[in-house]
This record gives sequence, structure tokens and C-alpha cells, in this order.
Amino acid sequence: MAKVLVIGGHGRVALQLARILTERGDEVDSVIRNPGHAAEVGATGANPVVADVESLDVAGLADVIAGHDAVVWSAGAGGGDPVRTRAVDHDAAVRSMDAAAQAGVGRYVMVSYFGSRVDHRVPADSAFRHYADAKADADEHLRASGLDYTILGPSTLSDGPGTGRIDATAEESSDVDRADVAATVAAALVEPATVGRTIRFNRGQTPIADALR
Repeated sequence: MAKVLVIGGHGRVALQLARILTERGDEVDSVIRNPGHAAEVGATGANPVVADVESLDVAGLADVIAGHDAVVWSAGAGGGDPVRTRAVDHDAAVRSMDAAAQAGVGRYVMVSYFGSRVDHRVPADSAFRHYADAKADADEHLRASGLDYTILGPSTLSDGPGTGRIDATAEESSDVDRADVAATVAAALVEPATVGRTIRFNRGQTPIADALR
């Protein structure tokens, strides 16, 4: 049994992830900003932890992270405001990485997106540019952090039931069910072969566990 901290616990991927983890016997603490979401998070079997990662400093985040075996970052500003996107998707994410190191929690799984890379080529006048920059920079910080990281880059998210199968060799983004993203995060947490890797994936034909090896 592992003790896992999920940051961004009310997200649609995170809610499914918490249920998968608790059903397999892991203890899950899910960080949420809005206490009104506690009941929905608790229904997954996770323990709701009310904390605002956007305002907590590294020391405050280290207090939240301490005592866990792994951290999953599944939070996001949701697009729109460029300032808040940078504050959450980059600044808070980076503080959480530094906090994990400070707390002695080495395992860190980042839920990113398929196209996240420094040379993303998103046009400067695109509304998506600030998100692309924030995610790419955060992912780069994680790669240099010294943590036992995995960066997962799912393609466009859909709300299907999931198939339990992905394509982790694709070079072009397609789509994937959130259910399969959650299952991929859960599998990555227990697959040593994912440490130190960036894994981009679409829906596919390979069972998730096999695809991650």
C-alpha cells in the first residue's frame, strides 16, 4: 500500500484516479481549494485536504506533501486568464516539486499534455500560448529537479468509459479517454520503468501496463 497525494483532486481525471488507487488499497489524500468539493472527493475513497496551492509557499506545500510516498500533479488553472495560468500551471507546480524534494518525497508524477515541449511552436498570438509556455517550463523544471519523475502527456481528453489500452509510441496527438489517463497515472506510480521518462500517449491497442514498460 502506498500513500499518494493528488494535487488538483477535484479534476475529472483526479477523481477517477483516486477511486482506482483507493480500490487497489492505496491511501489517497486529494488536495482541493474549495471545501465545497470535499464530499465529492470523499466519495472516491480519498481524504479531502483543503489547501490553496496557488498561495502556499514551498514550506507550506512541503508540510502538505510530507509523509507521502508519491505526489501526482493534476491541477490546472483551466485556461483563460494568462496570469493565473502562469501562477498555477507553472509557479505552483514548480513550488510543489521543490517542496517534494524538501519533504523527502522523491516520486512525482506530472499530468501534462501531449504537445508540451519547449519548442511547442504555438503562435505568439494564440490564446493557448500562455498555457503551452507554462506547462513546458514546468516540465523542464521537473526534469532537472532530481526527483524520480514521470511526465505523462495525454492527447485531447474525452469522456468515454476507457478501454484500458493506449498508444505510447504515437508521434501525433489524437485523443484519449480521461478514464484511461487516470488508469495510466495509477499504473505509472507502480512501474519503475516510467521513472525519468516523458510518455506521450493516445488511445490505442496496447494494454496500459505493457505500454508503460
